[in-house]
Amino acid sequence: MSETAVLSLDRVTKSFGGLVAVKDMTFEVQAGEVLGLMGPNGAGKTTLLNLIAGVYRPDSGRILFQGRNITGCAPHKVCHHGIARTYQIPQPFTNLQVRDNLRVAATYGRKKGDTSELDGILDLVDLSKQKGTIAGDLATVSLKRLELARALATNPTLILLDEVAAGSTEAELPRILDITRQVRAMGKTIILVEHVMKVMVEAVDRIVVMDKGQKIAEGTPDQVMKDEKVMAAYFG
Repeated sequence: MSETAVLSLDRVTKSFGGLVAVKDMTFEVQAGEVLGLMGPNGAGKTTLLNLIAGVYRPDSGRILFQGRNITGCAPHKVCHHGIARTYQIPQPFTNLQVRDNLRVAATYGRKKGDTSELDGILDLVDLSKQKGTIAGDLATVSLKRLELARALATNPTLILLDEVAAGSTEAELPRILDITRQVRAMGKTIILVEHVMKVMVEAVDRIVVMDKGQKIAEGTPDQVMKDEKVMAAYFG
């Protein structure tokens, strides 16, 4: 593991019955980097995020975070170490107000109760005017932003973003890109799963491409988009 790596995966493998969802996955994420994770549907991207976040335990391999072996740690312990994730389908506490959703995240996050940054997070994701709104009453785009805000409220070092732009209109993409840049400017390291290529190309430094659970390419957006294995995975 290099000295600047925040996260290091070493031959991580996970199977469900006879299906190998992730196989021998190895890569590093450097401090302050935005790493894109892409691949066709069923490639294993969300499973990989779940392995990093502690939702699943790998069958083999190691996951190191800031030099600490977190392989198989429970999700709440992974969160306390400084990793947070969002979900493609937002999972707020629907009966709580927006700000209270963040308060819960802060209470059980890394700082365990520090709510001093919640208003700033609400400003960042454009939810200040809706902080008293019941989460279940939010529109889809606001729910996506609440999902990000809840993750940020845990005070992570590394944040795993699962399709934050999914369902967004073309007009909404510039603001999503801007929020992603601001999150990075806060000193966060990001792994970004995204099918919207405009976000992937403009937001990330480097991309890891998965297909059928395996890494098939790694490099800059320009390098990856020209890779023959990537073209074959997407277009056959």
